[in-house]
Amino acid sequence: MQVDLSGLRALVTGSTKGIGRAIARALAENGAETAIHGRKAADVEAVIAAIRSTLPKARLAAAPGDVSTADGVAAVIKAAGEIDILVNNTGVYEVKDAFAIADEDWQRLFATNVLSGVRLTRHYGPRMRDNGFGRIIFISSESGVQIPTEMIHYGFTKSADLALMRGFAQALAASGVTVNAVLPGPTRTEGVEAFLKSMGMSVDDPQAERKFIDSARPSSIIKRLATAEEVAAVVAFLCSREASAITGSPVRADGGVVMSIT
Repeated sequence: MQVDLSGLRALVTGSTKGIGRAIARALAENGAETAIHGRKAADVEAVIAAIRSTLPKARLAAAPGDVSTADGVAAVIKAAGEIDILVNNTGVYEVKDAFAIADEDWQRLFATNVLSGVRLTRHYGPRMRDNGFGRIIFISSESGVQIPTEMIHYGFTKSADLALMRGFAQALAASGVTVNAVLPGPTRTEGVEAFLKSMGMSVDDPQAERKFIDSARPSSIIKRLATAEEVAAVVAFLCSREASAITGSPVRADGGVVMSIT
């Protein structure tokens, strides 16, 4: 999908892998100067080189740092500079028994998945408001609506992202800044492929993929893993000037996993 993001500058957190990387590439492909973020500078530079190998005209910048800490967020902000588009994508997850999730696990996921977006939005939101334009996206998950029993702490953080999205959208009312959330469902990423392999499944076998979907997310309508590029296309549109009437909204790219129509 092609939208016009020319003249805009974006920061996509967690963009060295998976959905974040696909989003960064989509924004760059559509004309936005895009800051690539990851914890390790070497990983960031590798992604920049990879994107430029197929998009030689892409305007890319490096913004490494650990966004689970205040100091790390400050480093990312300094490297990224002023932006028009913020995609709060950084997130970690793990499978863990509900009663074995220790305090430090709750705190680690909260710091990474929630506080990172709070700190970055708190910095960039007022600046976008002063400029009369901005796009802020929280990458939530269908797990924030249908809490997975096998990773309650992850689902909790994705529910929190939805609350942040709505609250910040209301705080930026009538400003020209939109704030939305995208809720991916099961998506083919490096992390998901590693998870499937750990369960003894073949990542290249459509029948194994269908079996996984039928057992883990039986309400899926597309009956397959989405691609990171499919999710990125939704994000790219929400970042566009044409999406100006969409704000405070959870936008699902979950393949129909969530059964509610609202």
